[in-house]
This record gives sequence, structure tokens and C-alpha cells, in this order.
Amino acid sequence: MDTNLRPHHLEEFVGQDKIKGNLNIALTAAKGRGEALDHILLYGPPGLGKTTLAHIIAVEMGVSIRVTSGPAIERTGDLAAILTNLHPQDILFIDEIHRLSRAVEEVLYPAMEDFALDIIIGKGPGARSLRLNLPNFTLIGATTRFAMLSPPLRDRFGAVYRLDFYDRAAIESILKRSAGILQIEAEDGGVVEIARRARGTPRVANRLLKQVRDYAQVMADSIATEPVAVDALAKLEVDPIGLDEVDHKVLHTIIDKFNGGPVGLETIAAAISEESDTIMDVYEPYLLQLAFLERTPRGRLATRLAYEHLGLTYAKRERPPQRSLW
Repeated sequence: MDTNLRPHHLEEFVGQDKIKGNLNIALTAAKGRGEALDHILLYGPPGLGKTTLAHIIAVEMGVSIRVTSGPAIERTGDLAAILTNLHPQDILFIDEIHRLSRAVEEVLYPAMEDFALDIIIGKGPGARSLRLNLPNFTLIGATTRFAMLSPPLRDRFGAVYRLDFYDRAAIESILKRSAGILQIEAEDGGVVEIARRARGTPRVANRLLKQVRDYAQVMADSIATEPVAVDALAKLEVDPIGLDEVDHKVLHTIIDKFNGGPVGLETIAAAISEESDTIMDVYEPYLLQLAFLERTPRGRLATRLAYEHLGLTYAKRERPPQRSLW
């Protein structure tokens, strides 16, 4: 069902207008020359459409796409098997590309730059290097951790695009399209209420839409009105600006247990029994966008806005005096 909700052409993709404009130029130029598209790196928080864009590019180019992920490519032989089975102008999409091992990256460098695969045959003094030519292909990498990519790999991408959170109007357009595909009767008020709490993320918006649909089917004659959406999302513990139970745990941990911070990420994760990577990739980006959190060299701080949203009294923290170097 999630696959059915994905747009299949660039004109159907809502939002990210700058990226769409640049991609449209690159796609038109590559097709006009009859060449493979240059390698592309997509980065940003999860759920914003990196995988969808990769599939759209394949459709627009009229080529096949091979999908894998960084953790799935454990050995250099795994990558070699994938690369040697590609056809000219095919697309290789690697999700979580920042999790590739260094040995696999070393094999990927000549493949991206020279379209060649270097294989070492034998061991010891009798070992020799064999170079296999590869068809011109396009690598599309997706990551939520742009900084974790090694500079040599990052520099080999011809185009780098950052996906940002969507505005309210774009999320409402996505919800209306999804409601039509899923045959959900949703009033404008219900769509607006879901969009308010979707955290600017299409994946979250579609998930909430399905949950409101289920609630409306059982409790409200299958019509997603504004009151129905409010009741359904309240039961899911999603507040009016989209913060869920884990978001509230993070903020309350910083404020209640550590006096507003600063506190380290690992400490927060241990306090709420959650993975630190999950907090950093899934929850922190939206809290930072809302200016509820502040990152400092000493740890995370809860801001005045976070206190006000939770209905707590904000006490200004005195910053420690800076030591003179003289």
C-alpha cells in the first residue's frame, strides 16, 4: 500500500521544488545526450522522499533500478555481484549509504569514477589485479547522516541534494492525493488537522491518515471530519503540533531530570530506554526545527519555547563563565 502511495513521475511529486527543478534539467540533458545520469546523493531526515525520488528518476530515465542498502553489502564480493549485473544507464540505489564498510567503499571509488571494477586474484607474491569494465551506470545514495560519509565518497557524487521538511500546504496536497488513492472520505477540516500534526513529513502524514481512517471507520461512519481527526490523534498521543510520546519523554527528561540541560545524547537515550541513533535521526530534527532544543558542545538544552509548550515555568540558566586564555 505504501508503494501505491508513492508518486511515479516528477510532476506528481509534491514539494521540494528546487530539487525537482534541478533534477528536471539534469534528466532532460542526460536523455538528450543518451548518457547515464550523473551520480546523485540525497540526504535529509527520514520520510521526506529520498527513496521515492530514486524510483522516479529511474522511471523518468526509462531504465531499471537495483535497490540495496549499506548494511546489506557486507563484503566486497556482494558489491561486485551487483555492479557486474547492471546494464548501461541502470540505476543503483543504496539506502543508508553512510553505513558502507571502508573495504566496500574502496571498491566503489573506481566503479563510480572510471566505471571499472578492480579485483585481486590470488594471495601473497602471486596475487595479481584484474580490472573489469562496467557499463555506465548511475549511483543514487541516500543518507540521514551526511557528515558520516567519507570525503572521498562524498566528492564522487556529481549532484548533492538536501531534502527539507515540507510546509503545511504541501502536506495537505499529499494527504488529499493519498485519501483519493485509498478511497478515504476526508473533509477539508480533517485533512488540515492531520497536516498540522504530520511533522512536515509525508511518511508521517500518510501513517496518521491511515490511523484516522481506521478510527473513522469504527467510530464515525467512515468520514474523517475535523472532530474525528482530533479524537483519533488524541488517542494516539499526538499533540496539536505533532509531538508524540517519545518527543515528550525527551523534553521532560531534559527538563525534569536534568534541570533543562545541558545533557548528553547517550544519557537521554538511556533515561528513556531508546536508541541514541533513533533520537538523533527521527526525533531531534523536528524538535530542532521547532526551536525546542539547542545543541551545544556540552549537550542538549531545552529552550524557552519547549517549556512554554509543556506548560512549565522557564528559569533562565546561567551559562558558565568563559576562562581566559591569558
